[in-house]
Amino acid sequence: ILPGFGVIGHICFSMSMLSDAFGYYGLLFAMFSIVCLGSSVWGHHMFTVGLDVKTAVFFSSVTMIIGVPTGIKVFTWLYMLLNSKVSKSDPILWWLASFIVLFTFGGVTGIVLSACVLDNVLH
Repeated sequence: ILPGFGVIGHICFSMSMLSDAFGYYGLLFAMFSIVCLGSSVWGHHMFTVGLDVKTAVFFSSVTMIIGVPTGIKVFTWLYMLLNSKVSKSDPILWWLASFIVLFTFGGVTGIVLSACVLDNVLH
């Protein structure tokens, strides 16, 4: 995930030709929080193997909270793309837009499945 974030962010930054999108530190803190929270998110895959209720609720909430910094990254990418002077027929623009749409769709399904009750039912 992290190398992909870097590639997408760099392409969006170079296409927009902005000197500063939302600020270096905003993006840095978003990436740092994604890394820190992401190390705990793995637990939501173990809802079906017998976690107690308190632990399942913890991992469920951490999985939902990781959507906040990820949303910051996605909105930053969209802001940079909307301010780009690139032609609408440029293939890299369509590739980036497709990636962002699919990434957002995957994130929404991840948030839905982070509820431990739904995760148990759907497994």
